[in-house]
Amino acid sequence: MSDPSLAPRPTDATRPAGLVFERVGKTFANGTRALDEVSLAVAPGEFVTLLGPSGCGKSTLLRIAAGLDEPDEGRVIRPDHDVGCVFQDPTLMPWASAADNVALPLRFARRPRGEIRERVAAALDRVGLAEAAGAFPRELSGGMRMRVSIARALVTRPPLLLMDEPFAALDEIGRFRLAADVVGLQAGEGWTVLFVTHSVYEAVFLSSRIVVMAGRPGRIVAEKRIDFAAPRDETLRDRPEFGAAAAEVSALLRAAIGETAAVDGRGRNG
Repeated sequence: MSDPSLAPRPTDATRPAGLVFERVGKTFANGTRALDEVSLAVAPGEFVTLLGPSGCGKSTLLRIAAGLDEPDEGRVIRPDHDVGCVFQDPTLMPWASAADNVALPLRFARRPRGEIRERVAAALDRVGLAEAAGAFPRELSGGMRMRVSIARALVTRPPLLLMDEPFAALDEIGRFRLAADVVGLQAGEGWTVLFVTHSVYEAVFLSSRIVVMAGRPGRIVAEKRIDFAAPRDETLRDRPEFGAAAAEVSALLRAAIGETAAVDGRGRNG
């Protein structure tokens, strides 16, 4: 049983936040046009997934959202406080315990020790790792290491969470389980999430809206709203409406891949 005193304050992780891209463009130093006039508004509490072929600029757009890269054109409107980031590699410090890995952002922020202990305990509890606080990364499974990475992103109680293919290295069962946990947490906490994946089924299971991108250069070519009621669990994948939504999104993705191939075939932008 989690300690109610460690629950997030309403003004932190549950604070409404949104994300807006206005005609964002990005060209790399080698001349490759990565993004071209991308406009997208992610509403507070929305779970939006970017789906598209390799090289269409999904991860570049996420890095710009995180402030890790800057657009050449247009602008990004993001929360003026913490943004949580989870990437494909958990990038945990192997010599540090799960709790110490999660505490890292708070230590960089020079938060008081008592606050750090409380926030770390709460974050680990929220991802189901309260009993693994003292374990080292080598003692954890791949799924557990990714949970630690997610807890580290959550420990600052960010209103906006950015996730770049965080389940890609897991086996299928591990992906299913962690996806169910993430969608449950997001529904309960009300985070705004921008998620990148190559998996149609993952996108349909997680999202309230799927944005399909094509390249090159990267641009938005289609959107699909997903209206399955919460809570979503693993049985959703067996329902006919899930299969129908996945088929529709697959068709949109095939069209995006066709557009990308057509542009490459004309010799434009790489």
